[in-house]
Amino acid sequence: MRAAVVASAGKGPTYGEFPEPAASGAGEARINVTASALSHVTRSRAAGGHYSAAATFPFVPGIDGAGRLDDGRRVYFILPRAPWGGMAERTVAPASNCVPIPDELDDITAAAIANPGMSSWAAFSERARLKPGETVLVNGATGTAGRLAVQIAKHLGAGKVVTTGRSEEGLRQVARLGADVTIPLGEDPAALEDQFRAQFAARVDVVIDYLWGGSAERLLIAAAKSGADAVPIRFVQVGSASGADITLPSAVLRASAIELMGSGIGSVAPDRMLAAIGSLFAASVAAGLTIATRAVPLSNVEKAWSDDDGGRRIVFTVA
Repeated sequence: MRAAVVASAGKGPTYGEFPEPAASGAGEARINVTASALSHVTRSRAAGGHYSAAATFPFVPGIDGAGRLDDGRRVYFILPRAPWGGMAERTVAPASNCVPIPDELDDITAAAIANPGMSSWAAFSERARLKPGETVLVNGATGTAGRLAVQIAKHLGAGKVVTTGRSEEGLRQVARLGADVTIPLGEDPAALEDQFRAQFAARVDVVIDYLWGGSAERLLIAAAKSGADAVPIRFVQVGSASGADITLPSAVLRASAIELMGSGIGSVAPDRMLAAIGSLFAASVAAGLTIATRAVPLSNVEKAWSDDDGGRRIVFTVA
C-alpha cells in the first residue's frame, strides 16, 4: 500500500510502499484511512524526540485520523499499532480507540479538530474540572489548539477568558472567537508580569498553558505575587512551544495556592481521552467550533511536512 514512511530518526517521511496491516484479532480494527492531520506530536515522534515515540524504524507517522472500518462505519481513530500510523491508505488500531464521527462532521474537520480540541477539552474537564462562571487564562491562544481552547472554555461555561500570544493579528482573531482580554507577549518581562498580576488580582481560576518557557515562569511568579486571597489556581500544562524547561523559585509554590499539573498521554486515562473526543465532536456540531484547515494529498507529504501554514492545520488526504 502507499504511505508516508519514516526510515530513521531525524528524517522526514518519504512517500512510498509499506506492508499492508492486518488486524491481529477481535479487539483490533482495520481502518481505511481518508484523512490524517499533521501535528507537533506527529513531527516530534518522527524525529524521535517525543516522550511517546517508538524506537522501531521504518514506520508510518500519524497518531490519529479519520476513515472507515471494513463494515463502512466512519470513525476517528487514535494511536494505531506501530509500525502503522495514520498517514497511509490503511492502518490498524484497537477497536476501543475508534470513535464514531457524527454525520454532520466531515472527515477532514474531524481529523483536524480531534487532537488539538481533545487536548483542551481533557485539560478543562478531566484535569482542571472547570466550573461554570470561572475565569480561564489561555497561555498561547493564537495557535490552533489555543484558539480551540478559547471556544471550548466559552462552550463549557467560563465566565471570562484571558488570552496571551505573540501575534497581534492572532489576538484579534481570538477576541472574535470570544476572548474577553488579550495580552501580547512582548519583550519586557517586568511589564508582562505586571499585566499578569492584574489579571490574577482580579481572579483567575484556571490556566491552560500551551507554551511553557519564559511566559509560564512569568505567569506562575505573577500568580504568587498577585496578593489574591489563596484562590486555588489550577495551572494545567499542555504544550511546550516556547521551551521544554523553566526556572521556578520554590517560594512560588509555598507562597500561593497553585495546583500545578499536566494534561496529555499518560496523565489522562485512555478511555477518558476517548470520551473527551466524543464530547468534542458533539460540541463541534452543536456549538459550531471552528478550525482552519488545509487539505493536502498524502502524495505531497515530503513537501508539506515542514510547512508552517499560518495557523491552518494541514490534513493529509488519502484518495
